[in-house]
Amino acid sequence: MNSPSPRHSRRRPNARLWLAYAGGCALAWCLFVLAGSEFDRGLDPFWLAVYQATTMLWAPMLLGIGVWPLARRLHASDAGSAATAMAHVLAAFVFSALWQAGEFAVNAALFGADHAGAVLIAGLLWRSVWGLVVYAAIATAFTAVLQSRAARSAAVAAAQAESALARAELSAISGKLNPHFLFNTLNSLIALTRKDPAAAEAALLKFASMLRYVLDTKRGAEDRVMLSDEIDFLRDYLALEALRLGQRLRVDWQLEERVMADELPPLTLQPLVENSILHAVAPRKGGGCVTITARRNALNHGLDLAVADDGPGCEPAALEPRPGQRRGVGLAALKKRFALDYDGQARLRIHTAPGAGFRVDLFIPQV
Repeated sequence: MNSPSPRHSRRRPNARLWLAYAGGCALAWCLFVLAGSEFDRGLDPFWLAVYQATTMLWAPMLLGIGVWPLARRLHASDAGSAATAMAHVLAAFVFSALWQAGEFAVNAALFGADHAGAVLIAGLLWRSVWGLVVYAAIATAFTAVLQSRAARSAAVAAAQAESALARAELSAISGKLNPHFLFNTLNSLIALTRKDPAAAEAALLKFASMLRYVLDTKRGAEDRVMLSDEIDFLRDYLALEALRLGQRLRVDWQLEERVMADELPPLTLQPLVENSILHAVAPRKGGGCVTITARRNALNHGLDLAVADDGPGCEPAALEPRPGQRRGVGLAALKKRFALDYDGQARLRIHTAPGAGFRVDLFIPQV
């Protein structure tokens, strides 16, 4: 579908503007007629009020159209408030003068110059005042419309800039997570090649499957994958780590089948599992157990995920990002990723204490 041209986009708001202006003029004409009518005296006063309203108001109604380009030019100019006010004052006097000139021309054409001059002199003062008042009302209304449009355009521009920034930050976060685990996987493969070439070949097949998953989910930061695909990827990753760690790595899968079709951002669980292996399994001679849980949230039917280990845990204060500390930095990136990707609806909570292991609970809303 072709997008509307800028000219067409401007035409529709202006059509609404002039429709509202015409409605305001019609309302003013009707009120003038009603104010001058005396229905208890028959139709003659009514037709006189119609005549007076028409002859007196046609000029300011037409002149008011010319106030729009002037108001738009003054609104767009860089002139100060004092210069703008002075320009409006001068325009108001010109408006008042042209109004009376137009009424004089109509009266002269209908009743002669003498009658028109007498009418002009008789109402010169109050009609001059009314000319200034009417100009001020029209100019104020047009200026309010221009300011409203400018505010709306600024709000749209700010929203677009914020959205673009959020997408850029989200892409940057996703780009930081992927090389993180690739680097560690390559190191594992290098170490395994020296110890057991056959196992290294099997690991390379797993690694190829992992790379395929990463490339397939690298189309954009807003991609979603099914939980079942994320779990398959995680099984490949853990199988590769098991070749390196052996029986020291134990995995407890607690997965509900009904959530396997739920969607989540790709590479959500792998950084958490890698942190558990790095801190709770690899450093200990007896290894450790990593528990991966996925279930339906009973209250809002979203997706509840959890990655836990039985490692040494840590003080919650130690999770603050520090130089050389990898766990805190990864969690901070995940928190920001969810905040940008789900507008604050996703949640990440950490439960840990010295000697109590480390657990990360995730909640991901589902449409």
